Amino acid sequence: MKVNFTLNGRAVAWNVEPGTTLLEALRAKGIVSVRNGCDGEGSCGLCAVLLDGKQVNSCQLLAAQAQGRAVLTVDHFSKDRGLSVVQQALIDAACVQCGYCTPAVTLALHELLERSPEPSHDEVRDALSGTLCRCTGYEQFYNAARIASKRLKDPSYAEAAAPEFRPDLRHVGKDREKVDAAALARGERAFVEDRVPADACHLLVLGSPHAHAFIKKIDISKAEAMPGVVKVLCKDNCPDLVYTTAGQGFPEPSPHDQRMFPRKLRYVGDRVAAVLAESLEEARAALAAITVEYEILKPVLSIADAKAPGAPIVHHGDVSYVVGEPPAGSSVKGDGRDDPIIYQFPLHADPHRNLAASVSDGIGDMDQGFAAADVVIERRYKGNRVQCTPMEPHVAYAKIDGGRLVIHASTQVPWHVRRIVSRVIGISENKVRIIKERMGGGFGAKQDIVVEDLAGYLAWTTGKGVFYRYDRREEFAASRTRHGMEITVKLGAKKDGTLTAILMRLDADTGPYGQHCLTVPMNAISKSLPLLLCDNARFEVKSYYTNLSPAGAYQGYGAPKGSFALQTALAELAAELGMDQLELIEKNRVRSGSRIEILRSLGEGRPGSPVTLGECGLGDMLERGKTAFAWDKAKPSAKDAGLSEDWKIGRGGVIIQQGSGLPGLDAANAEIRLLADGTLLMLSGGADLGTGLDTVTAKAAAEIMGLDMADVSVISGDTDITPFDKGAYASSGTYFSGNAAVRAAEDLRDKCLAVASGILGEAVKDLKIAHRGLIKGKRGEISLAKLAHLAIQGEGHHELSGHGNFKTDHAAFPYGAHFAQLAVNERTGEVKLLRFHAYQDCGTPINPALAMGQIYGGVMKAVGHSLYEELLFDDEGRPLNTNFLDYKIPSVFELPDDFRVELVPVADEVGPFGGKSVSEIALNGAAPAIAIAIHDAVGAWCREWPFTPERVLRAMGRL
Repeated sequence: MKVNFTLNGRAVAWNVEPGTTLLEALRAKGIVSVRNGCDGEGSCGLCAVLLDGKQVNSCQLLAAQAQGRAVLTVDHFSKDRGLSVVQQALIDAACVQCGYCTPAVTLALHELLERSPEPSHDEVRDALSGTLCRCTGYEQFYNAARIASKRLKDPSYAEAAAPEFRPDLRHVGKDREKVDAAALARGERAFVEDRVPADACHLLVLGSPHAHAFIKKIDISKAEAMPGVVKVLCKDNCPDLVYTTAGQGFPEPSPHDQRMFPRKLRYVGDRVAAVLAESLEEARAALAAITVEYEILKPVLSIADAKAPGAPIVHHGDVSYVVGEPPAGSSVKGDGRDDPIIYQFPLHADPHRNLAASVSDGIGDMDQGFAAADVVIERRYKGNRVQCTPMEPHVAYAKIDGGRLVIHASTQVPWHVRRIVSRVIGISENKVRIIKERMGGGFGAKQDIVVEDLAGYLAWTTGKGVFYRYDRREEFAASRTRHGMEITVKLGAKKDGTLTAILMRLDADTGPYGQHCLTVPMNAISKSLPLLLCDNARFEVKSYYTNLSPAGAYQGYGAPKGSFALQTALAELAAELGMDQLELIEKNRVRSGSRIEILRSLGEGRPGSPVTLGECGLGDMLERGKTAFAWDKAKPSAKDAGLSEDWKIGRGGVIIQQGSGLPGLDAANAEIRLLADGTLLMLSGGADLGTGLDTVTAKAAAEIMGLDMADVSVISGDTDITPFDKGAYASSGTYFSGNAAVRAAEDLRDKCLAVASGILGEAVKDLKIAHRGLIKGKRGEISLAKLAHLAIQGEGHHELSGHGNFKTDHAAFPYGAHFAQLAVNERTGEVKLLRFHAYQDCGTPINPALAMGQIYGGVMKAVGHSLYEELLFDDEGRPLNTNFLDYKIPSVFELPDDFRVELVPVADEVGPFGGKSVSEIALNGAAPAIAIAIHDAVGAWCREWPFTPERVLRAMGRL
């Protein structure tokens, strides 16, 4: 059928199939600025268009409904690659992180400003209410709306998006436009889906309907014979090896326990079969033609189930070790029907008893520590499963180019993808190229190789282009969740609050496979326990297999749950002692010069060592929070907050920490080239998730080489072009990849000065690079442009480039203090977050406004986890809320009225320009701060998150 309408001011006539949505029609015509984040549910708002001037979701409209109407996409405002007032305001307010939602937000604000040129706060909130964003935390969108509104009257209007730092530097610590922000704001081709040609084949997977089952019989013959089908895979014709999907350095601290198509299915959604077909419709038809007979087994649906005597065994294959021996008394001989498990080195595991990994250690004498205490408490805390929910689901496009496999991937770890995929396929790494495209959010879920193994294998074996994208239901059920954890904390203290002993026992639910099974729960310990000084401290960690959805990396990497347990337990101890909780924190926290002995027991896969802390800003941050919340005065009443007498006000404050990469384990590399006109090309191995890492590396180059940001272009995360980098995880981007860029720029600077010395006839020590790209000596000068020209014109010099590598044993800890004020309805159990302040030390903030945006986003994710996000399962292990209507993530309505981020820089001596990490720490404070505030309001301790109304009422004894 033909549809006639106006698209971005031009009349068009399109032939579309009946039933085609407007979203599908637009993307088929190359309008890639409309995004698909919810697969037609209409809940995410990322496919927004303006229809006759009104914002609508194009996934909810048939293309035929555009007949005779005017449709605008963000492309309308980006003619000739320009930017509208709104687009530029979003950039200037640092609202463009991953950029996946930016076109939709742009349209929402355009529509708003058309009808209300000076919108109120409530009008902005209402305009943005239909658009979900997981990166930004929404707060800076209000700033963008204000900037755009004022510029409509005064085009020269400007305001600072963040405070400035390091006045001695030109770019570092200052607001500079994010290097990819304009392209993302314009909705240009940037993401994997934008690279897929029309003739690509479509890959779909048949997921298990059962949480635990053997495949007794599978028949794929009918599917193989169907029109358009290229290949059908199942357990009988896939590579026969096990591997881990964890994107970690080799040898991985995760068991190799996953087969491309397992012989035994271990969760609802586990791979049963896959169809590659020439069209999506043909793939769907073939998938429906596959018949399977299952032997259904009893599922393991909790940690308690996994630990129970005689429990069903999730992994019952043979167990072997590449290095080391199995623990005494563990079982290694398995059921021949199941797939084997291979440990690269011992993790103190016993898989046939569902124990995937374990570790215990500590310092001091626990018996003496508790014996010396005047008060001893023991509490148990539980954190349930939450989903990462990047707005762009897992997606890959794989093809053959020049006899090599090329995968366009939305991944945090391109080099780990290359290594694992090459091993799965059975080819050498030089035959594989991974191109990390812009990512529509990662948050840890894309540290795993979730789709690339299967897409790569089918592309290599068929020679076809393969497009594989999880739909939103698959993203919830088969992607990666935060590990469920149960943590028991036992504390001993003197009457004056001095801690005498700390014991943390942690049981983790790693799900059906063991990716990150030890490192995530260990991080819950290593990013919480070192905050407190105590001579006697011990931890015991066990990680269990279950038949729930796969767990893995998620921003914070276990630390949010460790922080929740220990900080809440500390507050409970304060209550037992009759002390103010912040007074107890102050008495026992680390501070400048503290020697952190527990770190000798917390090495990453090797013995650790104590660390003497340098500068620590916790005291300053605590004082700022206490002042802002008038901590020493009576808390406000419900009436002060405009609430009825059913509501009670409470407040809480906590301290938090994270790391900056993995000292002694990971490495990053960068290369920088001086081009013929004196500009620079930075080749960074780092993987920018939307956090601004490419902007960090560009700033490093511009700062050191005396140039402007516009003089630096960045290519990153391409395994053919850029040098090796461990990937974007463990809060390592700025510290590792940023430092590599600094060293590469310094190497280039030194080479330029050496060459200029010969040309100018002056000593290197008498030369310096001045802005803008001018090498000056005592007698002469030469521009970088002229130097580069001479270098490549055969004047006796070579092309000038710099190389940088960074690896360190130095541990850099960012710290923070988070404060919450809320109201609890005593009758309903509802919790309203009224105020939240995050005081954060990330060293020198390289990109201050972007750092603040990451903190806002991290806090709001943590608020969601604390109050309402939870992945639910029925008694057969089926996930129940696999969409955005049933699994609620924060919208703009959930922001507290007083939401503040303050950067409190405490420079690190090793970090780039004094920088430390910021990407994960912001998730560690909300849960304990809110739990403590709930107790302050109604006297009830909530020890299981999320703190739903039912759980709050139960804690109050009213259910």
